[in-house]
Amino acid sequence: MTTQELLIKAKEAKAEINLVSVDIINSALNAMADALVENIDKILEANSQDIEKSRGVISDVMIDRLSLSPERIQGMADGVRDVAKLPSPVGKVLKSNEPQEGLIIERTSVPLGVVAIIYESRPNVTSDAAALALKSGNVCVLRCGKEAHSSAKAIVEALQSGLEKEGLSKDFVLLVEDTTRASAAELMTADGYIDLLIPRGGKGLINACVKNATVPVIQTGTGICHIYVDESADIEMALNIVENAKTSRPSVCNAEEVLVVNKNIADEFLPKLKKRIVTDRMENPVELRLDERAIKIIDGTPAGENDFDTEFLDYILAVKIVDNVDEAIKHINLHSTGHSEAIVTSDNESAEKFTRGIDSSSVYVNASTRFTDGGEFGLGCEMGISTQKLHARGPMGLEELNTYKYIIRGKGHVR
Repeated sequence: MTTQELLIKAKEAKAEINLVSVDIINSALNAMADALVENIDKILEANSQDIEKSRGVISDVMIDRLSLSPERIQGMADGVRDVAKLPSPVGKVLKSNEPQEGLIIERTSVPLGVVAIIYESRPNVTSDAAALALKSGNVCVLRCGKEAHSSAKAIVEALQSGLEKEGLSKDFVLLVEDTTRASAAELMTADGYIDLLIPRGGKGLINACVKNATVPVIQTGTGICHIYVDESADIEMALNIVENAKTSRPSVCNAEEVLVVNKNIADEFLPKLKKRIVTDRMENPVELRLDERAIKIIDGTPAGENDFDTEFLDYILAVKIVDNVDEAIKHINLHSTGHSEAIVTSDNESAEKFTRGIDSSSVYVNASTRFTDGGEFGLGCEMGISTQKLHARGPMGLEELNTYKYIIRGKGHVR
């Protein structure tokens, strides 16, 4: 099927999905989750093909991002079931007023229509996006990178079997077969077919969509996430938070990329941090890229010109020393991509200044940036992390996949 043929099917399905009840949607989501579990062997076989083709082409960290396991597939199914349990935003009256007696004006939440997602090498995005789109009343068009295409195809086939089991059209969830740049360009310019385009991937993909798309786009994902260790920070807490944010899964967008440290705690904190995440790590020690002040305290790689503006997605951490919280805020706002930032502090005034001063979608006090995730935020799963301000910001769930229209009910009113 060509991309254009697929878009025609999606547009036709948009009219059909509007008439499906919430109860049937929920039943379909549960059937889709069951189908994922029932097809674990098939999905893993497809995933092994993707991994084999990608070895030596992408980094080991990105291989981990691509890899599936029975546990990860079970987690995908659980995420779909969690979405089924959430209240539907469709038809929710957001605001109501009566400008004239008997004339009721209601602002009502409605689906966007056809939501397209261009993503790279994370197969779990396939089921997350499909579940959220379906529950919010939207048709989902998926276009993954070539590294994950076999995996995504097996996942979509399982999801479609769940839809058909409940008597729904498999065209509610569609996967673009073409993985060349041509198909991405088609989605970006599919006016009249795509109501919203969401790119999930690296800086290059997101910039290409923002620059070239003629359909509405939400910027997501690029995460140059910072943690600032204040002079009043509890050292052990700070070590735990930085270690988690950097090393638990460095290939994801909510991983820490830059550490900012107050000068008054740096002499004590940095040697302990180096021992924790470099010297004592037998596997995957972190490479520290240090500014001119930090490198006088511990050994490491001198920070390069671009190291404070790079999403490493690897075991690499840029380190900067600052004089105070004001300088930390200034540095973070200058280099951040607007994703997630954290402060570790025991001082309420510093915490308040940081949360008010940082211009990012998620701002943490004494917690790891790794919590910026739709599941952790109670959204079931996520369509992406919006790093812009209109119309969605932060983890995108069901409500962000709806717009609204006005429904006016009268009794013969004329003007």
